[in-house]
Parts: sequence; structure tokens; C-alpha cells
Amino acid sequence: MSDWSAGYVADIGYTFGYYPELNPLRVKLAFLNAGLVYPDMGNACELGYGQGLSANLHAAASVTSWYGNDFNPAQAGFAQELAEASGSGAKLTDEAFADFANRTDLPDFDYIGLHGIWSWVSDENRTVIIDFIRRKLKVGGVLYVSYNTLPGLSAFSPVRHLMTHHAKIMGAEGLGIVSRVDGAMAFVEKLFAVNPGYVRANPQILEHIKKIKGRDRHYLAHEYFNRDWHPMHFSTMADWLSPCKLTYACSANYLDHIDILNLTPEQQSFLKEIPDAVFRETVRDFMTNQQFRRDYWVKGARKLNAIERSEKLRALRVILSADRRDVSLKVSGALGEATMNADVYNPILDILADNQPKTLAEIEQEARGKGNVTLVQVLEVIMVLAGAGHVKPVQDQAVMDRAKVHADKLNLYLMNKARGSNDVGFLASPATGGGFTAGRTMQLFLLAIVQGKKQPEEWAKFAAHLLAAQGQKIIKDGKTLQTPEENLAELMEQAKVFSEKQLQILKALQIV
Repeated sequence: MSDWSAGYVADIGYTFGYYPELNPLRVKLAFLNAGLVYPDMGNACELGYGQGLSANLHAAASVTSWYGNDFNPAQAGFAQELAEASGSGAKLTDEAFADFANRTDLPDFDYIGLHGIWSWVSDENRTVIIDFIRRKLKVGGVLYVSYNTLPGLSAFSPVRHLMTHHAKIMGAEGLGIVSRVDGAMAFVEKLFAVNPGYVRANPQILEHIKKIKGRDRHYLAHEYFNRDWHPMHFSTMADWLSPCKLTYACSANYLDHIDILNLTPEQQSFLKEIPDAVFRETVRDFMTNQQFRRDYWVKGARKLNAIERSEKLRALRVILSADRRDVSLKVSGALGEATMNADVYNPILDILADNQPKTLAEIEQEARGKGNVTLVQVLEVIMVLAGAGHVKPVQDQAVMDRAKVHADKLNLYLMNKARGSNDVGFLASPATGGGFTAGRTMQLFLLAIVQGKKQPEEWAKFAAHLLAAQGQKIIKDGKTLQTPEENLAELMEQAKVFSEKQLQILKALQIV
């Protein structure tokens, strides 16, 4: 019998997560900050898409044609269900990497994305992936790849080995992977309680274990309990990608672009003395103790001249995707938490406070009337706010209009699923070409609006009726609200906040 899972966890589904770094629209801001030419995203592909939520949100919320594969038929079935519901035409299969890579009906791609998968597959599958990228990524095309990184995970690697070995040797196969994950975690805690020399030599590992203990068991099973788990140095990744003629472009994590958040002045000076880009990036990971990288690579990096870059930057449109009053000036990087300069940030936030798309040129012009703000400062502010999740790049209006048809269909489908499940906590935004966080309650309020209910009180009663019919109750501050009156009162309060703060944002994002 063939092992169709290739050592990958298959007896439990992956989480219904959304990964914004997979959104091709994000490339534009990152590449412009790095001074690079970016491609038009006509065809895109996600390898190993999990439940397919990211691929479907991106397909429905943009005009990019999406393709992808995932070996798990249950996950592929859900992904195909979403694609059919939206009518986006996304072509998502349940093929293994080798089978998908050898298809003759695939176009060449402007963008290929892999989120996390690289660290969880065998060298054999990595070789297949590299050959696929070499053959199918267009000249000028972008590869997004995220992966577990050394040196940051060096200390944890032995613990991961111990956990998987415990699951294999001591866990009961018939009880399923979740039971074996719980058993392995309990064993590690028991081991660490007797203060072994390993923990004394690596005290930071205690905080790492505490952090992952609270994670969803579905996530832990797929993250740490596969047969293959290979963190690697940046330079090793560069070696793997060399046959594809790829050049490192920049980080897909916008905050990584801001040196003052991640490196001391001495560290910045040290890195500037290293002429080789790959070696410099490898050394930088030692500075930040990097554990997980999110990177863009490009097939044929081309620099924009100063005039081209400034023109394209000024034409870039962004939107504040949060309530102005909720945006903190505190942001975290490798050096810890930092507070941004209010004299620079507040005027720009005030300009964006109406949650309407604006070009960087419009922001620059308005900000000049409130102080001596330059385009360079505007760009840094936008990069930081986007990195913190408050600001997002916006598509052209014509693209928004075309995408809205499919996004509306997908959103309605997801909102109807939210009546009986809280699995999916995201909706598609035609404005940003991607997903937006929307929990179950928010989705039920939106569904009430779709059904013609106009007042917060009606939305709350609609949600309360659905939850009560399923015997479900709201948890507030860690306590379950017991009576129907308590549950309705809490939903009324949430509906009021939704009406006053969140609805405007959803309308601006074209979700409503």
C-alpha cells in the first residue's frame, strides 16, 4: 500500500487559518520599499494550501487566476466547495506535489506561494517543488516562501524530536494524533519539572513550551508532529533556490523592513560591512534570533530608478482597516516593544481615519499641511502600520468592482456556515484582494443585515435565536453567560459596538 501522506499528519485536518502574506497585492508595497520592479499578478499558485481558505479568499477578492494543490482529500474537498460557492474559477486539486508538478495544463505563474510547507516535507518533495518553481515561475515572477529558521529554533529542535518520539513510542495509535500530542506535551512538562541539564543550559526553552502549550492541537499536530521537520539557515534556503535563478528580494513581513525595530545601531553598522547579500541576511538572523522567515524571492530582480520609485509610491493606494481610536502607536520588533513618534504618526492616522482609500501622494500632501512630513516618512509610517495590521494596500477601483461579485458570493456562503460553526473567522475584501478578520458574531450580524434587518437590536436577536436553538452560550471574561437574558444583553452590546465602529470599516473594505 502506498503512503499517500508521505509522513505528513493526515488523520486530523489543518486549521482554518488565513495567511495575509500569501496575498499577491502585498508584494507591491514591499517591493516599492525595496526599490524593486513588481509584476502584474495574472496567474498565481499556492502549493500545499491546507484548508484552502487563503487561496479562495485571494481568488474571490481579486481578478488573479488561482491554482493549487494539497495532498489531503478532505481539505481539498472543502477548498473546492469554497471555490464553487464563489464562482472564482480557482482550480484546487488534491494531488501530491509530484503529480501536480507534472500536469501539462498549468499556465506559467507570476506568483507562487508556500506557507510553512517547506519545513514539513522531505528532501524528495523539496526537489519536486524546486523543479516546479524553476519551470513554472515566469521571468520577473515572485516566490513567497515561509519556513522555520535557524538559529532561532536550534534550542527547540531536540524538544521537538523528543515529543515526536514520545508520540511514536509511548502514544496509543488508536486514540488519534490529538491524544498523542497531549501525551507528548505532558511528558515534556514532567521532564522539565525535574530541572534537567538541557533546561539549565537553555532556560529560554521553558517560555517556548509555555507558548506552544496554549496553541490549537490541530496546529501543533501539523507544525511539529510530521515525520519531516527541517528548520534551516537562510543561506541553505538560498542554495536550494539557486537552480531557479531566484534572487532574494525582501521580507514579506513589513516590520522586518524597519531596522530601528529590529537592530541596534551597532548591529546595523556591523551588517552594512558585509557585502554579500545572502551572507548578510544569514548573519542578520543571528542578530534577531530568527525562528520563522517570510520571504519574497524574484526571478530577475530589477531596480527602479529614483523617479520611477517615487512616482509608483505616490500612486499606491492604502486604507486604514481599523478604527482610528483603536490604533496603538506601540509596535513590536526583534528588539521588543517600541512607541512610534506621535508627531509623525498621528497626522497620518487622522488623514486615514475616514477608512477611505488614499494614495500616498494624497497622504503626503495633506500631511504637509500639518507638519513637515516627507514621502520617506509617509512610507515608513505606512510600512509600520501595515506591519501591525492596521493599514492595507488597496486594489484599483475597476478591479474591486470585478472582484466584488465573487467576494459577495463567498462571503454569503461563509456567513451561512457561521450559523452553525465558528471554524472560519474571515471574509473576503474586494478592496484589499484578501481576507479580513470577522468572527462568528460579526458574520451573524452581517447575515442579519443581508436578510434586511436594519437595527442593532434586530441583529442581536437574530444571533441570539440561532445560538439558543443550538444550545450555545456566550463566554465573556472567561465565564459562560447562563440565562437567555444575559446572552441577549451581551449580543446587544456587541451589536452596538459593531454598528458604531466596525460596520463603517466593512463597508469601506467592500465586504458589505
